[in-house]
Amino acid sequence: MLDIKFIRENVELVKKAAADKCIECDVDRLIDVDKRRRRLQMELDGFRTQVRENGQRVGLLRNPRSEWYKKALAEGKTEAEITAEAYRVQAELAELKPKIRQLEDEEGPILEEFERLMLTVPQPPDPSVPIGKDETENVELRKVGEPRRFEFEPKDHVMLGKELGIIDIEHGVKLAGTRNYILKGDGALLHQAVLRLAHDMMVERGFTPMVVPVLVKEDVMYGTGYFPTGRDQTYLCERDELSLVGTAEVPLTAYHCDEILKEADLPIRTCALSTCFRREAGAAGKDTYGLFRIHLFDKVEQVIVCRNDVEESKKFHREILDNAEDVMRALGLPYRVVDVCTGDLGMGQVQKFDIETWMPSRNSYGETHSASRFYQFQARRLKMRYRDGAKKVHYCHTLNNTVIASPRILIPLLEIYQNADGTVTIPEVLRPYMGGRERIERS
Repeated sequence: MLDIKFIRENVELVKKAAADKCIECDVDRLIDVDKRRRRLQMELDGFRTQVRENGQRVGLLRNPRSEWYKKALAEGKTEAEITAEAYRVQAELAELKPKIRQLEDEEGPILEEFERLMLTVPQPPDPSVPIGKDETENVELRKVGEPRRFEFEPKDHVMLGKELGIIDIEHGVKLAGTRNYILKGDGALLHQAVLRLAHDMMVERGFTPMVVPVLVKEDVMYGTGYFPTGRDQTYLCERDELSLVGTAEVPLTAYHCDEILKEADLPIRTCALSTCFRREAGAAGKDTYGLFRIHLFDKVEQVIVCRNDVEESKKFHREILDNAEDVMRALGLPYRVVDVCTGDLGMGQVQKFDIETWMPSRNSYGETHSASRFYQFQARRLKMRYRDGAKKVHYCHTLNNTVIASPRILIPLLEIYQNADGTVTIPEVLRPYMGGRERIERS
């Protein structure tokens, strides 16, 4: 969420941000509602001040022991005059209360609309972010590694998984519907191996590992920016007013909501391995084959909460991207990094870098990681602040990135490391997690 003062002072910038991000946001309506909200607030504050002062005055006028009452008598006022004044002030007080109730009745709907509109205002992107309408206009920054050239006809991950007995999509769909799957035997072990590798690497780099809830309160979803715009992508447990998260970013980022931290405790680096749930609403007919776009997956997420400093945020953005790239290099998978264009950015993201991994069956790079920075956007919604050395309170900055997500990463792992005999070579870095074995073979 942006500061309303910032929005008032930068109306055209905010309008441009909404247009560039392809997000519907009626900034003019927000400014109008804000003016009405402030006018009503000023009137209410004035009336409430009068009520408070008049209430105190009535109390003094009716208390013969008060210093004010004694002073009035000393100045020549009679008790009858003082009593009459008390009735007059009491009458003024009685006239004020219905006026306050009327303004409060007017204020309620205005505050509700103001808060609703505020939740639709996007974070302006960094000036360096490329302008574009969707993911097709993301800009490639670099490629690392070369796609494998096969000396035989390669199989896709679904065929490999079926023949090796490690991926069972049919029974996954039978049990849970479309976009579901089952990993078996070495498929399950490979899935766990990549997650454990990524998790171990993050712990070695000083990130605090956490086990977090994946079913959270709705205000946590609003606080991290996934509601209201991403509500249709979320599995809801309406009876309990809880939501299944699509990423551990949600509970990790919200961990310190409604708190004032110490500057000395920043930055806070955390990571979590969790199950993630996504409805994939609006993706009908898109990426329906295999393990690319599914409802359920596991992910290691990294989150940094830092000081309110743009250059520091940029430094940590590079750090979390480096962490994910190091995992990719360890796995020996060819990939590219893209600067995500404005139309493909989320509401709160200032800038996002995606890692796309080469997937032979798609004959292209497919997104496997996203690294984002938000500045104050999430922290304002979450009321997450810190106090500096001068005792001044600031909103924190937040960042997050996928370290690894599986089973999507199994697509390039199986396809790139396959052999002509139908076996799959296990990358050396994963062998300690798979009993030292070098290959996956049909059992």
